[in-house]
Amino acid sequence: MRGGLTEPGPTRPDLTPVRGIFQAASTAVVVLAALALFVSACATGGTGTRDEGPAHAAAEAGVSPSALPSALTSPRLDRKGAVALLRSDPKVSEAVKRDLEPCGAHQYPVDLFYGDLTGGSADDVVVNVVTCADLVGVGSYVYREQDGSYQNVFQTEEPPVYAEIDRGDLVVTKQVYEKGDAVSDPSGENVITYRWASGKFAAVYRTHSDYSDAVDADPTPAPDN
Repeated sequence: MRGGLTEPGPTRPDLTPVRGIFQAASTAVVVLAALALFVSACATGGTGTRDEGPAHAAAEAGVSPSALPSALTSPRLDRKGAVALLRSDPKVSEAVKRDLEPCGAHQYPVDLFYGDLTGGSADDVVVNVVTCADLVGVGSYVYREQDGSYQNVFQTEEPPVYAEIDRGDLVVTKQVYEKGDAVSDPSGENVITYRWASGKFAAVYRTHSDYSDAVDADPTPAPDN
């Protein structure tokens, strides 16, 4: 104490800027963690209709749809969409359309395959319609995407029938029944391989298998149409 005056003590530093720095850093960490969690959720999407989940979440988060991957903004045709497409297709018979009812728990009796069959800009879709009771194929169809819509480019409605994609070819299997055969026990099958040429599918191979002899016939070229 000098001259009755009290000497000032040490000045306490102002911590406001420091607190601001720590608060900003903490906020940045929270934002980065949330962003990492969001990206991880998007990366776990599966195929088919499951891809629509992350796209919907991103839209709710305020992300512009144009910034999303094309696989999310343009999902493949799912079962519900395939049923709607078949119902609106005038080429599909009324008998098949009557089978387009859910078998239970909204599970429609259709199987879908995707692949390049026609050389288009998008995958073609093979749709098989089966019965709910015994899963017998009652119709097989190929849809080609063109100008934003699906075009019916192949169909067969001779049950039991089932179509698949094999190395770029369309393979249609038709089971053969003899008199007295049970639905679960056909006598054999015919397998026809189709190939896209000149804007349509043409049969290139036919194979018959006789189940009773368990011997597959050699593939033979299909006759010219």
